[in-house]
Amino acid sequence: MFKILDQISFPTLLIACLTLGLAPFVPEPHIWQKLKMLTSGTLSRPIDIFDLLFHGLPWLLMLMKFFRDALVKTDKDNHI
Repeated sequence: MFKILDQISFPTLLIACLTLGLAPFVPEPHIWQKLKMLTSGTLSRPIDIFDLLFHGLPWLLMLMKFFRDALVKTDKDNHI
């Protein structure tokens, strides 16, 4: 999993977050709509759960890559 994540660049993930992660832009991004549904307890239909996962995946990958790179950098700094 991490080898694949290491091969994806930050700019690519940023583009994915800003396009797929926020689409559609009007009236509000699906990820925002689904997160509101999740917090209110109304996220129950399978299509809504799929939408949350689909539009949330770029954001999750970006967070994973950010923390992985930070940990690897810290680990390298400790070995110098």
